[in-house]
Amino acid sequence: MDDRDILIGQLLRKVEELQAEVQRLREEIACLKKNSSNSSKPPSSDIVKPVKITTGKGRKRKRKRGGQAGHAKHERALFSEDQIDQTFEYELAEGDAAGLVPLDDWHVVQQIELVERPFEIIEHRARKYRDPRTGRMVLAPLPPEVAAGGLVGSKLSALIAYQKSACHMSYATIQTFLRDVFGLSLSTGQLAKVVQKASAALAGSYDELAGALAKQAYLGIDETGHPENGANLWTWCFRADGFAVFRIDPSRGSAVLKDVLGETFGGIIGCDYYSAYRAYLKDADATVQFCMAHLIREIRFLAEHGNRWTSAWTRKLLGWLKKLFATLHRADRLTAAGFARAMDRIRRGFLAIARRPPGYSEAQPLAKRFRNKKMAETYFTFLTSPNVEPTNNRTERALRPVVIDRRITQGTRGESGRRWCERAWTALTTCRDQGRSAFEFLHHAILAHFTEQPPPSLLPISP
Repeated sequence: MDDRDILIGQLLRKVEELQAEVQRLREEIACLKKNSSNSSKPPSSDIVKPVKITTGKGRKRKRKRGGQAGHAKHERALFSEDQIDQTFEYELAEGDAAGLVPLDDWHVVQQIELVERPFEIIEHRARKYRDPRTGRMVLAPLPPEVAAGGLVGSKLSALIAYQKSACHMSYATIQTFLRDVFGLSLSTGQLAKVVQKASAALAGSYDELAGALAKQAYLGIDETGHPENGANLWTWCFRADGFAVFRIDPSRGSAVLKDVLGETFGGIIGCDYYSAYRAYLKDADATVQFCMAHLIREIRFLAEHGNRWTSAWTRKLLGWLKKLFATLHRADRLTAAGFARAMDRIRRGFLAIARRPPGYSEAQPLAKRFRNKKMAETYFTFLTSPNVEPTNNRTERALRPVVIDRRITQGTRGESGRRWCERAWTALTTCRDQGRSAFEFLHHAILAHFTEQPPPSLLPISP
């Protein structure tokens, strides 16, 4: 081998090294360019506003704020007579009313006002007795809710628990609120004890819901990070019809799904394409609806950052998906047969494009999913299962308050905080789904706990 061959070999190795470096830099740049519109990243993580990718030439008309022309005016209904605590009537003075005929009609203005002292302090006295024979002191029994509740009663405990969970208030903020608005002085330690009691009160209701997950016909599942003392844990959300269950776990793997749902699952799971779901679905032999919203974000990312051939390919896919959702939105105006034909045409059109990406491009990994017939159909399960949604947006929306809470509290410090978050988020989301008052539920749960009664159920009531 002469010097020329040696030099050529060195140059070829250098070219290979540079090509590898270019690929690495491309991947890093791609990660930096990911945002909420083209990946699973939340909107709060966006550094700049995502670029909107459109499939048509038309521009959306910007509406003026407020009520639109032709729309009916919405006014708040008046409170009923049994809801009114005080009534004041005003009439003109005699001189001002001269010549006027009073009507049996009134201009009504209703006003909501805080009472001077929106709480009461109740003193409970238990008579002391002494046994003259033994000298032993005997107390008359206190009501269970008084003995268990201590300084803070069940309804005030529910308010504190509601502020801590639904309002994302810190103990210091709750303390300030109670002092400034109610004139109550409670230490942060006392507030923490109240929340601990509320957490124990929610345990039974939470366990009942968690035990019902494995029996559901459809579950939307998603997860997000959860910080705890510098470690990164994961908050899982299991969204069923009429309720949701949250679980904080150190793992993001399929073992969590097996623990919650069992080794096999007979229902349908709505989720994204994350590997933990795919591993569980394979082992459990479960049916899946992969989230169309996540798919759209992946396609948008390729449209924004791929080469021109990839971008052209992805825009065709986005066009078919736009037709799909437009057809879904007007499904009530179509016959069942017409809807089925339209969706079948869209499905076949989409798959035909998805399976033929540009030769060598960034699109190959995405296209590979759709070349497998079984995998391709997992995005269209909703067409044959009426109660299944094409996206997992409901589950993602359920995680939004969790993310807000995470940003405010910076996570939890230990097991007790973890359990409180799981139970409180579950109760709040489920009450919202069922149209129930979360505050009233918290009160009933705490009162049942204080009186050693069965906890109230969060399971949806069958119609």
